[in-house]
Amino acid sequence: MKQILQDMSGGSTYLAEAPAPIARKGALLIATRISLISTGTERMLVDFGRASMLQKARQQPERVKMVLDKVKTDGLLPTIDAVRSKLNQPLPLGYCNVGTVMETGGDCEGYSVGDRVVSNGPHADIVCVPKNLCARIPDNVSDEAASFTILGAIGLQGIRLAESTLGEAFVVVGVGLIGLLTVQLLLAQGCRVLAVDFDPAKLQLAARFGAETCNPAEGEDPVAAGMAFSRGRGVDGVIITASTSSSDPVTQAARMSRKRGRIVLVGVTGLELNRADFYEKELSFQVSCSYGPGRYDSGYELQGHDYPVGFVRWTEQRNFEAVLDMMASGRLDVEPLISKRIAFEEAPSAYDLLTSDKSALGVLLTYAAQQEAVLRETRVPLSDKMPVFSADRAVCGFIGGGNYASRVLIPAFKKGGAQLHTIVTSGGTNSGIQGRQAGFAQAASDAEAILSDPAINTVAVATRHDTHADYVIRALRARKNIFVEKPLALTNEEIDAVETAYAEAAGGQNAPRLMVGFNRRFAPHVIKMRELLAPVSEPKSFILTMNAGAIPADHWTQDISAGGGRIIGEACHYIDLMRFLAGSPIVSVMARRMGNAPGVAITEDKAVIVLGFADGSFGTVNYFANGAKSFPKERVEVFCAGRTLQLDNFRKLTGFGWPGFKRMGGWSQDKGQDACAAAFLNAITEGKASPIPAAEIFEVARATVEAARILRQQP
Repeated sequence: MKQILQDMSGGSTYLAEAPAPIARKGALLIATRISLISTGTERMLVDFGRASMLQKARQQPERVKMVLDKVKTDGLLPTIDAVRSKLNQPLPLGYCNVGTVMETGGDCEGYSVGDRVVSNGPHADIVCVPKNLCARIPDNVSDEAASFTILGAIGLQGIRLAESTLGEAFVVVGVGLIGLLTVQLLLAQGCRVLAVDFDPAKLQLAARFGAETCNPAEGEDPVAAGMAFSRGRGVDGVIITASTSSSDPVTQAARMSRKRGRIVLVGVTGLELNRADFYEKELSFQVSCSYGPGRYDSGYELQGHDYPVGFVRWTEQRNFEAVLDMMASGRLDVEPLISKRIAFEEAPSAYDLLTSDKSALGVLLTYAAQQEAVLRETRVPLSDKMPVFSADRAVCGFIGGGNYASRVLIPAFKKGGAQLHTIVTSGGTNSGIQGRQAGFAQAASDAEAILSDPAINTVAVATRHDTHADYVIRALRARKNIFVEKPLALTNEEIDAVETAYAEAAGGQNAPRLMVGFNRRFAPHVIKMRELLAPVSEPKSFILTMNAGAIPADHWTQDISAGGGRIIGEACHYIDLMRFLAGSPIVSVMARRMGNAPGVAITEDKAVIVLGFADGSFGTVNYFANGAKSFPKERVEVFCAGRTLQLDNFRKLTGFGWPGFKRMGGWSQDKGQDACAAAFLNAITEGKASPIPAAEIFEVARATVEAARILRQQP
């Protein structure tokens, strides 16, 4: 497939080729017919991509603060690498797509192959979109008209929040695409509408639809116009669909509103508010969230769980349907909003138009009909000729191309001498992006492209945690070396299944190696600690603290079924690290999490785990999500034989009372990612066993699952 991407570093907008996505459960695979460029939102993204680094920083001061905080904890060089990596990730553009259903991924009642649908899919000739972000198009609504549905739903949600009623006086500030659709929807509801904008052409369209107008560029005062329009009473509501850094639209909205008027922000403005403007009139101010209830709720959008209509009448999907019904009845006219039609293959020129012509409204991208076999191609070569790979070294296929894989794991494998064959992501886009940047020979959207290819002898898995065990088992059965980013598995049953598959594969020649990405044990400071501890025969005490920081309770990593929770998903690093430093098997696991508090959501990410070892050593893993960001994110302390070692943030190791050792520093943080990958790859090249013994991998996995089980049983 082909897709439009925006380079956020260099600023170019380009058409990229990538593997077609595969139909996921609860999603539709759609062949695009028309897509609409959202001139406001997409112009903003293009302008940001083309801005200088200084301009980018000025536009996002909150991001600058995050960068400075990261410098304090991680060091300058890792922070620079992280920022560059983030900016080097192109963004897919577009969210107003119309097409024909090619395939349903299961659990998609109400949809059939051949249906015309609207979705929030990006500008691409084939998209995969969850069913609740799609809606069937009535027969008498054209593809071109339907492409305005998503933008119409954004305006409609603002109207619903404003609770407009028949006969009320409303002002729409900023009449671009969403503003003009909002004007029509308010008029259809029986409201009187005043449109405010600096562009006379857009105001002419608003007047054509039946609104009165005000142009501040011609010296007209919006507040005075609003008061006159409302017959001196003050307007009932204001919907702001403008995009500006100025706070004037909100200030003017407050001053033209009646007592207890309603103001809804749909667009983007400054928010320097004057309390007196709102206090004296008891005004309500609300920011509208995109298309309606369900937006950014993974249960609704990704898992397909609808809200009961009796309790949530207007979800984002039902808003899509309402807009389509308005089009079908003829009460929403979008034909005057179409400024230009451009062939999809010439899309980059459309974005040049956005930056050169600020008056452009609806720019439609038209897609030529293609054979379904071409659209469905799930494997795409990334070079003109397939390279020759040496079977004596690791020939790698990567399953997963997310942030950690692209920023850390793939570069570490490259440094370690891996031959990069194929990268797979289910959506296809990331595999094309990361594959080209890293130098892979092929990109794909189907994991079988890796698992069934005899040329690939090594598989790296960096996908969502609930997929790890299955991919490991499949790779072992295909007799391929397997490196899986932690955790190995989420349950004891999965661990047992992996162990069985490993035992079956371990027999005979060329037995595959199993490796988990427990990189901390390969960090140079940790290696030094192990060397210092080796001669000490008496038991040791460990305190390992991870100041993990808070993440939302609804984040996927907190989801027990998807991410396994933060103990299994991340604290496993420290359970392995303590096992490595102790050099002795784990014989006991205890744990305690923070107690519940009224009105506070307590998850397992504020907990203490106590491990006992066969040699009499013991230690605690403090996993805290409620600490200060200014405190070291990771601290490792060891007490033994009247001596102490303290490691802060994998940057500075200090010895207290240690003969011949005081400190070991470093210019930047090194958590051992490169060394971990190199050790695994060297084992393959040299025909040696995996750097972490399989018995330790399974031991750590079971100890981690046990700790999580204890925490979850705590009342």
